[in-house]
Amino acid sequence: MDSWRGKRVLVTGGAGFLGSGLCHALAAQGARVVALDAMVPDGGANALNLEGSNVMLVRGDIRDAELHSLCQGIDVLFNMAAQTSHMGGQKDPVADIAINAVAQVRLIGVMREVAPKAIVVHASTRQFYGRPQYLPVDEKHMVNPPDSNGVSKWAGEQYWLLENRVHGRPVVSLRLTNCYGPRLRIKDARQTFLGIWIRRVLEGEAFEVWGGEQLRDLTYLDDVTDAFLRAASHATEPQVNGHVFNIGGPPPLSLKDLADRLVAANGGKGSYVMKEFPADRAQIDIGSYAADDRAFRAATGWWPRVDVDEGLRRSLDWYRPRLDEYVA
Repeated sequence: MDSWRGKRVLVTGGAGFLGSGLCHALAAQGARVVALDAMVPDGGANALNLEGSNVMLVRGDIRDAELHSLCQGIDVLFNMAAQTSHMGGQKDPVADIAINAVAQVRLIGVMREVAPKAIVVHASTRQFYGRPQYLPVDEKHMVNPPDSNGVSKWAGEQYWLLENRVHGRPVVSLRLTNCYGPRLRIKDARQTFLGIWIRRVLEGEAFEVWGGEQLRDLTYLDDVTDAFLRAASHATEPQVNGHVFNIGGPPPLSLKDLADRLVAANGGKGSYVMKEFPADRAQIDIGSYAADDRAFRAATGWWPRVDVDEGLRRSLDWYRPRLDEYVA
């Protein structure tokens, strides 16, 4: 997409961590952006995330909100709304699939009626690969979801890809790994383990590292946002249209190494304790993971520009003056 100026864009989950990052970037480039978000208390949404963005926030749940007026005539849908909690999905798989699969079918139906030519970029996850059979994981890796949330997310993605194959809509799905940066939920570990790590470091308390040797690759918010914008810009091209892509980041780190780097990014202030995985978490842990994202790089020219040390410093600097607001 040559220019976002004047484009009509809907971001579902727009008050969440990644959704709000997209909203800020799109509005800064002149797009007319509406953010739809259910503002679920246990999710990542926060009205503070959209402050200063000039984006209209509509509070509504994709399961039952009036979607026709929101989708009417839009140019691009960034579909970020989802239930992302692993344990939440395990405890209530019916609600989990209602959000991640059934509601997606509902949204697809509305879009087919009122915005049949709109581009869709769908936020997906590496989660449903399950425990990797090899590293790094490419898009041809088998799908073997480790938990209910992985199953529902897989179903939601497949419904969107079906819309591409049957109805010809430009659809791109980006399978994300551990994303971090400003506006991440840090009051607890519901969005990612790194959120509670950041909170504990800034509060001067020790954080827990479970296991410690398993590898993770992390992607900083600005790089994730860039990936979504590039996906939309290239969505009608044959090498992108209808494809799924892994989005990774800098080389993977062990959780222990990441913990050390977080403390170092805080000027050496902070501590952690090593612990075994809790029993309920151990059952769904995937072990080490690293994404092979060469396909997306080749198709769009994207590459992650923010390394882990810089990303951690930026994150801590952003939260430090806002800590009280984001842990309340």
